[in-house]
Amino acid sequence: MTTTDARIVDIGPKPQSFDIERATIQNPDYRAVAWSGRYFQVTLMSIAVGGDIGLEAHPETDQFLRLEAGNGRVQMGAARDQLTFDEKVSDGWCVLVPAGTWHNITNIGATPMQVYAIYAPAHHAPGKVQSTAAIAKADKEDVPADWSVQPAHGPDK
Repeated sequence: MTTTDARIVDIGPKPQSFDIERATIQNPDYRAVAWSGRYFQVTLMSIAVGGDIGLEAHPETDQFLRLEAGNGRVQMGAARDQLTFDEKVSDGWCVLVPAGTWHNITNIGATPMQVYAIYAPAHHAPGKVQSTAAIAKADKEDVPADWSVQPAHGPDK
């Protein structure tokens, strides 16, 4: 395991292991990329009370998300205004997001919601750390590595 000040260091497509539950719970940042492979990526997220991951859809990205702490509300659907899936989730729950599905997770608890996400294909710059959702949204340099395998038309942001 490679860490810096309790933060996992993304070493790219090399073998890596770490305690993902501990790393997720201890992560203070909105998003921290923990590992980037050629075909998928692992990110750690901390969503503030009342905050959310952000309503989005990725045409060619499947996602697996797991809550390690906190309480959330997952909404998903075929269109931005047709979120027909609505479920409360908490510690230990996973959320599976098929490519092309609009989705959001809102923190409905009294503490930060600690989540890790696995994207396939990779979706963020290796090692990228964004302390807040606003910083993440404004980050124009957050693109997957050239060595990651992306859809023929490029990453779906």
